[in-house]
Amino acid sequence: MSEAFAWNPPTHYNFARDAIDRLAKDSPGDRAMLWTDGAGAIVDRSFAELSDHAARAAAVLRAAGVERGDTVLILMSREIEWWELMLACLRLGAIVSPGTVQLSPKDIAYRCKAADARCIIAGADVAPRVEEAEIDADVALIHIGGPRAGWIDYSEAKAAAAPLVDIADTAFDDPALCYFTSGTTGQPKMTIHGAGYPLAHEITGRFWLDLGPGDLHWNMSDTGWAKAAWSSLFAPWLMGAAIFVHHAPGFDPVAAMDLLETHPVTTLCAPPTAYRMFVRADLAGRAFAHLRHCVSAGEPLNPEVIDLWKRATGLDIHDGYGQTETVLLCCNRPGTARQGAMGRPVPGFDLAVIGQDGEILPAGEEGDIALRVGEGRPPGLFLGYRGDPDRTASVFRHGWYLTGDRATVDADGYFWFVGRADDVILSSGYRIGPFEVESVLFEHEAVAESAVVASPDPTRGEVVKAFVVLAAGHSPSDELAKALQDHVKAITAPYKYPRRIEFVDSLPKTVSGKIRRKELRDAEFSDWDFGKADA
Repeated sequence: MSEAFAWNPPTHYNFARDAIDRLAKDSPGDRAMLWTDGAGAIVDRSFAELSDHAARAAAVLRAAGVERGDTVLILMSREIEWWELMLACLRLGAIVSPGTVQLSPKDIAYRCKAADARCIIAGADVAPRVEEAEIDADVALIHIGGPRAGWIDYSEAKAAAAPLVDIADTAFDDPALCYFTSGTTGQPKMTIHGAGYPLAHEITGRFWLDLGPGDLHWNMSDTGWAKAAWSSLFAPWLMGAAIFVHHAPGFDPVAAMDLLETHPVTTLCAPPTAYRMFVRADLAGRAFAHLRHCVSAGEPLNPEVIDLWKRATGLDIHDGYGQTETVLLCCNRPGTARQGAMGRPVPGFDLAVIGQDGEILPAGEEGDIALRVGEGRPPGLFLGYRGDPDRTASVFRHGWYLTGDRATVDADGYFWFVGRADDVILSSGYRIGPFEVESVLFEHEAVAESAVVASPDPTRGEVVKAFVVLAAGHSPSDELAKALQDHVKAITAPYKYPRRIEFVDSLPKTVSGKIRRKELRDAEFSDWDFGKADA
C-alpha cells in the first residue's frame, strides 16, 4: 500500500451527499450493508436503497421539527434504522448524538439537557426510560418498532414520507456529531466533531481496516460509542466497502463464529473481549474462508490472545489506536504488525511521545502520547468539549493535543502502551469514569467513602472494582456488597456497576487529601498474569 497521503480538506463537506449519494449514483447496485438478526432475518441493502431510506428518514425528522444545528439523540442498538437515521441527521445539518441503550433515566435527562436536544429517537427497550427521565415537552420523540402513545411512529411516518431532496451544504467545521465520553471527574464530556470528521476516516479505512470495493466489514462495536462511527459507518463506506451487522442481544462467541463461516465477511474489527472469548472457544475445525484481515481497538490486547488467534486462524490481529476525540492515529498496518505494540503513526498525522515541556522524547523513554496541532487543527481532531472551554484548553500544550495516555516509542517508531494518564476504566471497550461510580455509591447510606479503580479480568480486560469504607453502624457482608451493586445498577447504566467490592478501613490519600487511585490500581495489577488466569 502506498505511503503517499496528503490532507486537502474541502471548505464544505456532507458525508450523506458526498459519499453515500455519490455511491448511489456511481454504483447504485453495489451492496452497502448486509444486516441480520438473531431470529434469522436478513436485509441486503444497496447504496441506492440506503440513500433513499436516508432521504425519507430526513423527511421524518424535518416534519418532527428538526432543523439545521439542532441536536438529535439516537438511543438505539443495531436496528437497521440506526444507519439511515445517522445519515438523515447529517443530511439535515443536525448534530447527531448516539448513545448506548443501557443509559438510565438520569443519564438520559442529563444528556438531553446538556446537549439541548430537539429530538430523541429510541426503541421499545429504551422508550420507558426516556419517559421516566422527565424530558421537556417540546422535545420530539420518535419511536422505532411500532406505535407508542405520545411518540411519532417512525415506520408509519417514513412510509408516508417523500424523500427529502435538499441536503445541508455544511462547512467542514460545522458541528455534526456529539459524543458523551467519561472522564475521571464530573459528568461525561460532550465531544464535538465537525461535518468533515467522517472524511478524515479515510485514514481508518485505508491504512488500518484495509478496505476497498467488494469487502464486507464486520465491526462488533456497540452503536452508542464512537467506534461504531469509525468502522460501522464512515470508514467502510468512504472506501466503497459494505458493512455486516448482526443485531442480537449480548455476545455469543459461538454464534459469532458461525456467522463468520456463513457470510462472506472479509475483514473483522472486534474488541479485545471478543477475541479473548473466541480463543477460549473451540476453534478447531473452524474455517473462515473469506476472512483475510482482523483488527482490534478500545484497549490493549494481550499478546497471548494475538498468538492463540493466529495459531487457530493463520491471521494476525492488528491493534489500532485513536480516541473519541480523534480518528485513527496509530496502528499495526497489514504486513507490519508487531505483537504487543500499538503500531506506528498513520500518514497524515505527526504523533509523538513528548515530555512536560512539549519536547519529543528519545526512544524508550516514557511520556505523553500527543498529536501535533501547530497553527491549524488536523482533520479528524475534535472541535472541543461543548460548553467547557477550560477542559478543552487543558488538553492542548505547546502546540500538541494531549491524548491523556502514556507510551514509549522504540527505535523503529512503534508505540508501546504504558497506561492512561487518568484513571478511566476500560471494560469490554466501555469507558467508565470512576468519579461517577463513586458518586452513586456515596448515595447509599452504608457508604462513607469509596475509591473505584480498574481490576484485571481475563475476559473483559478490566472490570470495575470499588474499595468501600463503610459508614458507622454498618458491617461488611456479601449481602451488603450485593446491595451496593444493585444500587449502582438502579441509578446509572448497568455496565458501570462494580463487579468486585472490597471493604476497607481507610483509603490511601495524598497530603492534600486526594485519593490515590493509582496505588490501588497498581496493587490490583501487580501479580496479574493472563496465562495463569486461564490455567
